[in-house]
Amino acid sequence: MNHAEHAINGQPQHCAYGELIAGLQSEQKTIDPKYFYDAAGSCLFDQITSLPEYYPTRTETAILKHHAEAIARHIGTQRTIIEPGAGSCEKIRHLIPALQPSCYVPVDISHDYLSDAVTSLNQTYPELCIEPVAGDFSRAISLPESVSYQSALIFYPGSTIGNFEPAEAVKFLQGMRGLIGPEGMILVGVDLHKATKTLAAAYNDHAGVTAAFNRNILRHLNGLLGADFEPDLFQHHAFYNENERRIEMHLVSAVEQIVTCRNDQLHFAAGESIHTENSYKYTLRDFSSLVEKAGLKLEQSWTDDEHLFSVNLLSVVNSRG
Repeated sequence: MNHAEHAINGQPQHCAYGELIAGLQSEQKTIDPKYFYDAAGSCLFDQITSLPEYYPTRTETAILKHHAEAIARHIGTQRTIIEPGAGSCEKIRHLIPALQPSCYVPVDISHDYLSDAVTSLNQTYPELCIEPVAGDFSRAISLPESVSYQSALIFYPGSTIGNFEPAEAVKFLQGMRGLIGPEGMILVGVDLHKATKTLAAAYNDHAGVTAAFNRNILRHLNGLLGADFEPDLFQHHAFYNENERRIEMHLVSAVEQIVTCRNDQLHFAAGESIHTENSYKYTLRDFSSLVEKAGLKLEQSWTDDEHLFSVNLLSVVNSRG
């Protein structure tokens, strides 16, 4: 559950119908988590980040604040910073003074949400070059040609990397490696493996905000698919799969029902679920092994005192002495 480049809001959805129907007609019904983030979903996620049970955002923010100067010593200044799934652009604020980027390129499919965030950031840093891009970073997009991306820094906070299956995470990192050039770097947030009780509580808050966030994806699909989902007929279910080391989020049909999507009908048995998200948790050793498969090296990790979360600096293999 992370505000990633996976956000859809008011953009042309050329392949959305086929992609979504294929997932919903699978034996285990699925929805790609990028569809969480319409305008309402983005607002609900912002509420989640302030919940007492949800430690990742405040912990990562504290790491960035505390170690900003140390991070800058490893990275240097005057790099172009690209942030996939920039969302509210809040976390980059903690690094801008230390990193002094030559340009900041936030990328998010939620155009309106991104526009508001950039306006706010411009007010704080009026001299900063900002080149926002509305697009899905998991697909081919056009970055501004006026900006140099050699030796760029990819900033990928929020443990969004955990939403990918491990093999997909490797492919994603390989794509980032190709974008930044041999002297480029990646700064990525990673949620760490920990006690099941702590993880389960983070995705099952007492206020029910995460449940509302999960159900909101069905409201979003009603608009995208011309569907008639009734979100209140689905129950939020999130748990930590200890064998896979991942949080799984599902929407469980409370009754037997049929949902219509244009010319397609989807049958749900009572108790049948839609798998809406995975969020993998890593040890630092396991994450280091994963990034090596992408041709990257784990240069440095910063964690909190309780080792709940980590911020990790990656470089291209053989590019640094």
